[in-house]
Amino acid sequence: MNASLEAVVRRDRWLVGAGLVCISAVAWGYMAHEAREMSVSGVCHCAGMAMSGPDLRPWSMSALLPLFLMWAEMMVAMMLPTAAPMILAFAMVNRQRRQQELPYVPTVVFTLGYLAAWIGFSFVAAVGQWALHSLALLSPMMSTGSPWLGGGLLIGAGLFQWTPLKRACLKYCRSPLSLLLNAWQEGWKGALLMGWRNGLYCTGCCWLLMALLFVAGVMNLWWVGLITLFVLAEKVAPQTWRVGAVGAVILVLWGILVSFGVLAPRAA
Repeated sequence: MNASLEAVVRRDRWLVGAGLVCISAVAWGYMAHEAREMSVSGVCHCAGMAMSGPDLRPWSMSALLPLFLMWAEMMVAMMLPTAAPMILAFAMVNRQRRQQELPYVPTVVFTLGYLAAWIGFSFVAAVGQWALHSLALLSPMMSTGSPWLGGGLLIGAGLFQWTPLKRACLKYCRSPLSLLLNAWQEGWKGALLMGWRNGLYCTGCCWLLMALLFVAGVMNLWWVGLITLFVLAEKVAPQTWRVGAVGAVILVLWGILVSFGVLAPRAA
């Protein structure tokens, strides 16, 4: 690789990386603002609409839209940083194609396809939260007070770590370059579909971990940050660390303690 090409590679990598950092920072900043408002007033003003208050009266169907927007914003904040290796891998392949005068598309198209999968998950999560609230299984701070529900989610997330589906999806999440090279599709539509496909693998890998947000609070930033770091570690840490296996044991044991009332389902 000559010096001019190396300079282009470094510049593009920095541009893509800086874009991911900026978008993630904005999403985390807005989420922190919403969490602070909720901690002060006990009300989450998602999309300008109060989503929780001092009582547990059922929400109307109109609450689904702001709930969906809240979850979509959280998924961008949590999952975009963990997708950075995959997005940078796409940018690298795309850059090489451009150098070879082959068709290429902006990396943002691939990224939008990836986020589209998580936005779809956000709708499912919003419906789930709406249903749990209607059944009075969530507190005004959007966490469960039920030991059986909290413990069940923890145990379920732990057991899921050992399933074939988890292993298959995580394999692709840990090897983004091989997935891209083996399933490359041309054009804008192809980039969007590749991003969507990668997003589906990522969703299949992490969906039950996202459900753990109901345990300690959907807007609990410490809990959100911990889950984000765990997801990132699963994707990039050496396999010898066995991050998933260690996490699975911790989650199952924690879930058992919560189920029998030894620990509270919500962190203090």
